[in-house]
Amino acid sequence: MTRIAIDPSRPIGHLDRKVFGGFVEHLGRCIYGGLYDEGSPLRDDRGFRKDVLSLLRELRMGVLRWPGGNFVSNYHWADGIGPKDARPMRPELAWGGEESNRFGTDEYLAYCAELGTEPYICLNMGTGTLEEALAWVEYCNDARDTYWAGLRRRNGRDEPWRVTYWGLGNEMYGDWQVGALSADEYVREATRWARAIRMLDPGAKLVSCGMNGWNEWDRVVIDGMAGLTDYHSLHIYTGSEDYWTNVLAPHQAERAIDCARSLLRRAAYRQKLATPPRIAYDEWNVWYRNMTGALEERYDFTDALAVATYLNIFVRNCDWVRMANLAQMVNAIAPIVTTPETATVQPIWYPVLLHAQAALEVAVDVHVSGPVVDAELSAGPSRWPHRVSDLGPFTLVDAAATVNAHRRRIALTLVNRSPEEPETVELIVRDYALEGEASIRTVTAESSNKSRVLPGVEAASLEQGSVAAKDGRVVVTLPPRSFTVIEGDLADD
Repeated sequence: MTRIAIDPSRPIGHLDRKVFGGFVEHLGRCIYGGLYDEGSPLRDDRGFRKDVLSLLRELRMGVLRWPGGNFVSNYHWADGIGPKDARPMRPELAWGGEESNRFGTDEYLAYCAELGTEPYICLNMGTGTLEEALAWVEYCNDARDTYWAGLRRRNGRDEPWRVTYWGLGNEMYGDWQVGALSADEYVREATRWARAIRMLDPGAKLVSCGMNGWNEWDRVVIDGMAGLTDYHSLHIYTGSEDYWTNVLAPHQAERAIDCARSLLRRAAYRQKLATPPRIAYDEWNVWYRNMTGALEERYDFTDALAVATYLNIFVRNCDWVRMANLAQMVNAIAPIVTTPETATVQPIWYPVLLHAQAALEVAVDVHVSGPVVDAELSAGPSRWPHRVSDLGPFTLVDAAATVNAHRRRIALTLVNRSPEEPETVELIVRDYALEGEASIRTVTAESSNKSRVLPGVEAASLEQGSVAAKDGRVVVTLPPRSFTVIEGDLADD
């Protein structure tokens, strides 16, 4: 049996809804043929796929990052504004294709408005210039009668778009990036950009380009940029055919958060900063099968358990992780898959959906006591150089909890990582009592492929029920390989 003690009187921090964020890049069928398809009978009058829009709206994303990713380092935003038939076709260097530019800044920002999500634009620090970046900020945000703001009005948008979040480049450390830089070169260039953007738009929130949290790149960039930025980005992808490696590798994100948090605190102390930048995990996912081409990963339920664990980790660390962006949202390593006739979801969709629906305002302390998994079991092969054998031991059940501001409602997210056995869990809320009926939603792997909407795209099974609290406690049995959300009311004990 596993005992989980939740302490609403020990808050971790306010949970920012931007932790439930997404990312769309001009890669494969993510944009064209995914969320945007001018030739589809399923489109609206703007070219947005209505079925995809509806699915994305369900996820209640707090923020949506665009246009890359690797793509951005050779993207010139002015190619993607104005009359669509006059926009130039350009070679796309990151993924080896062509870019029609028919989906550009105004289309993206209209899409965010339709979703009710904050936009987050990543700037081109590869082949782009500071002048080009300033023009982009002016086009999006300036209310004055300036050149680029006037062009925005002539293109049909009178009011400023008011884009708050701007990324200072993408993965500029990598030789796969057009215009890659050393850490020192990046700091020199990003410092110029950050100061100039703040002169034009003092309300802009800037994100420095990070790596994995423990690398020398991160130390140099954090030391150089901490006084000029609001967030430091981290990226992580994990995945393995080995079961335990796949479901436990997300704990590498906790290592990265610990390391980055220490570097950010160190920089703040040395530079006498009142508030250090927070962490934006602006690319994360399970990805290991399809590493080239359109990256149309086909996920199974083991991957869904990993995704659920990632989200638990972000919730448990929400005092520092203020943004996280699932990469990506449609077709390319994504929860949503489209054909010309329909759209459906993959198993990783469900933990994202249930987390976003259940999460309350404040993350609180959780202690899990029960069976553990020996770290040595998690030393299987992986495409990514992320060791987990030196972490752990790991509890069999992974947990996170949030409460509302008045401590009268609680939501728990539980991952049972046992591959074969159910696990009975007793939930105890310190100084409070669960009262009445607690609702339970549990997701497991599909029981039969007859439920599949598309061949080759696995489904999942969602069951809903309730359990009565007894003496202020709740006992539930979690199926093997499952993700469960429990929601209930709290009363003083």
